[in-house]
Amino acid sequence: MSSTTRPYGSPSLGTTQRDRDRSVRRRERAELALIALCWVSVIVAVMLFLGSGRPAQVTDLASVVTAAGIVTGLIGTDLLLLMLVLAARIPWVDRTFGQDAAMRLHRRLGKPAVYLVLGHGALLTVGYSLRDGLSLWHQTLSLYSGADMLLALLGSCLLVLVVVTSLVVVRRRLAYEAWHTIHLVSYAAVLVAVPHQLSAGQVLSGSTPQSVYWICLYVLAFGSIAWFRFAAPLLATEEHQLRVAGVETLAPDVFSIHLSGRDLPRLGARGGQYAIWRFWSRGTWWHAHPISFSAVPTDTSVRLTVRALGRGTERLARLRPGTKVSVAGPYGIFTDAARTAPRLAVVAAGIGVTPARALLEDTGLRPGEATVVLRATDRSQTFLWDETRSLVQDAGGAVVEMIGSRPAEESSWMPLEAIERGATIASVFPELQESDLFVCGPAEWADLVVRDARAAGVKDRQIHVERFV
Repeated sequence: MSSTTRPYGSPSLGTTQRDRDRSVRRRERAELALIALCWVSVIVAVMLFLGSGRPAQVTDLASVVTAAGIVTGLIGTDLLLLMLVLAARIPWVDRTFGQDAAMRLHRRLGKPAVYLVLGHGALLTVGYSLRDGLSLWHQTLSLYSGADMLLALLGSCLLVLVVVTSLVVVRRRLAYEAWHTIHLVSYAAVLVAVPHQLSAGQVLSGSTPQSVYWICLYVLAFGSIAWFRFAAPLLATEEHQLRVAGVETLAPDVFSIHLSGRDLPRLGARGGQYAIWRFWSRGTWWHAHPISFSAVPTDTSVRLTVRALGRGTERLARLRPGTKVSVAGPYGIFTDAARTAPRLAVVAAGIGVTPARALLEDTGLRPGEATVVLRATDRSQTFLWDETRSLVQDAGGAVVEMIGSRPAEESSWMPLEAIERGATIASVFPELQESDLFVCGPAEWADLVVRDARAAGVKDRQIHVERFV
């Protein structure tokens, strides 16, 4: 482990810190508002059902079970539509939570939504069986004889497939391309339930407050997907006319892709963000890649730095100059705008150096404000370190280089040599509690950094993480 001389003394809080405090308060209020809107959406769906007159028909056990099935279906559908909204990459949601946080909430809603939808089918089958005096088997055959009910059953099966493939143990065994393709069927899974709601469900028929609510929610969910996932990226791609200018090899499995374009400041990219890129060559057009900016874009150029982790990213190293590039984004709040404290602490490992380097370039660093730890297993992983070191040291900051393998049990994010010397996160960052900590690197490694930071007393609002596969 080697390090530069570390300057001491915190910069004054001044206007910049007051602005950061106001920004944090705005984000916290917005986050609470978004969570509240999710709860309100579910409550409204249930209240509209209760006010529809249907509960008056609850007179016996069969009708109780049937009503419970209807309510679980309404809540499950509401959660599914909210999941689509969270996955639509709406700029306001991205600025509030960050796309990673929005997708975490999206995943958290997944299992409850599917369980409720499955419970909806099971409860209705039992309820109708009690009402009609049929066995569960005969009631199931009768219930699912119509085309709309078969579509609803198909939608439920598709949702189960999406949830199963999202489980960590399964996700790790699937190629990203296969997982992504399977996951896209969630849109179809929700759509195929619409005929069922028009006929059997009756919540979209007529002009009641209940039907108006559901129609508006469907329009919001699928309208957001259509605009922000498809139309807006197409318009941005046409506006900026991005092309591959060249590919530069940095290490055996690491390379930078240089892009040229026009009016690139209108992208609004900040250092630390990423975008979704599609490269229109024969072997790569069918796969979109989430890649961080490794430098702040200029008026006419963009640089992306990629580590080849599979066949999809390996093909990018062979891109030819002139290849057309589509872009969606930028996304993420791993930026200077997320800061809450007067000092800056950064820990980056492997390809995680790319957003860290861009973040530092885009931050107006004050003298001695930043301390950066660069982490690698060996010297082959030190790509972009020279650039990062220059950005920090030119502003009077400190750079700590940690090279070496972790302990055999991988219980620490530091190399074994540093641990034997007694290094801790507090000794590396003496002003840690007065710092925003930005962590970028492999997911399990980043979790260890966050664990140590929390144990050292750093508040969650001061910790910002960008995890890589």
